[in-house]
Order: sequence, then structure tokens, then C-alpha cells
Amino acid sequence: MSRPGTARSAPVPRGAGEVRIIGGQWKRTRLKVPDRPGLRPTPDRVRETLFNWLGQDLTGWHCLDAFAGTGALGLEAASRGAAAVLLVEQDAALAAALQQHQQRLQATQVRVQRGDGLAALRQAPPGSLHLVLLDPPFDAPALFAPALQAAAQALAADGYVYLEAPAAWDEAALAACGLRVHRYLKAGAVHAHLLQRIGLVVNTTASSSSNAGAGASSALCSLSQQTMPRASLTPP
Repeated sequence: MSRPGTARSAPVPRGAGEVRIIGGQWKRTRLKVPDRPGLRPTPDRVRETLFNWLGQDLTGWHCLDAFAGTGALGLEAASRGAAAVLLVEQDAALAAALQQHQQRLQATQVRVQRGDGLAALRQAPPGSLHLVLLDPPFDAPALFAPALQAAAQALAADGYVYLEAPAAWDEAALAACGLRVHRYLKAGAVHAHLLQRIGLVVNTTASSSSNAGAGASSALCSLSQQTMPRASLTPP
């Protein structure tokens, strides 16, 4: 739509409506994505840094991309050797596009599931995932704490959670979710965190009494992010 007083709208930047896989067997492959409100693909620079942190070769890893969107993160993991990647996306058009990408790439290790990313995390067997990718909608802050807790439950002892958020999560907030900072990067409006487990986490799917405890822990996790002083996180 043109702005008032202008003859036409600004030109669309080159590459709009697509994502590019930057490493692995599908390096430089461009994939078209639907134009959806709030869609925010992870910038190339951030993805490159993330997979530098992870060591490039993900052979044998089991991964879950809980809010897949364009699929850029999960497909990048599959391109670099991951044995199994589940892409979960609630938006019908985006889920359909992910299915098309999977078929085009002949990515037999990738499975697309339309549905609730948080539910998928909670259904994952404890300790079953080497990498959980979390890039929730920035306008849905209530998703972050329960997603982090569920991810910590599903994570293998030596696994990683990658979190994108509109603000940095401090150490105390993450500890309440059962996680700690391994690496951190700020790029524009994106705060990228690579996290690891710090021991046992409250089981959020157990009995009713355990659910009460999990709710309290989730509240602390969420409250901590907003009220505790921001930790000094060292960029790579």
C-alpha cells in the first residue's frame, strides 16, 4: 500500500519472501515462504553464528523446531546432518510451505506437524532431544517460560536449547526454567541465547500436585525475566 503523498510504495528488498539455507548439504538453497503477519525469519548472521557455536556437524542429532515459521532453523539443522527434525507450526499456510520444502529437498529426516509447539515439546520423551529450537512470536510473551521449561524436560543431558527473544533473559530467570546460558548474541532486535540444562526440572506433565508446582515454577521463570537485573552475558 502506498503512503499518503507518494506515487508508489517502497521497493521490496531482494530476497523478501524467501529464506536461504547457509550451510550443509543444501547450502545456498533458497526457499520461498508465504507472506504472513508477524513472520520474522532468523537473520543469516544469527543462524551462521548459532551453527558455529554448535560445531557445524549435527550428525545423529534429534531436533525439534517448536515454532518453525519459515523452517529456516530446523532445515538448517537437517542440512548439517541431523538424524531427525520435527518442524511444528500452527499457521496452516506456513505448515503447507514447510511440507513443500520437505518434499522439494527430499528431506526424509524432516517431519512437518501442524499444531501447537508447546504441546509438542511437552509430548517429547524426557531426555530425547539434542537440540530444541525456540523462536516464539515476540508478541506472545506468555509462551516463553512454559516453552523453556518444557524444552529443558525434553533435552538430553548434553543437549542445547536455542532461544530467540525480544530481550535478554538473565541467569536467574533461566535458572528458574532449569537452564543456563552457554552463548549469547544480540543482533538488531534479536537476542539469541544458546542454553544448556542445569540439573533436574519440575515435571510439567505429572500429577495434579506436580502441576501446581510446575505452575509456580513457570510463574517464577516468567516473573524473573521481567523483574530481576539483567545478567552480563558474554558474546562469543
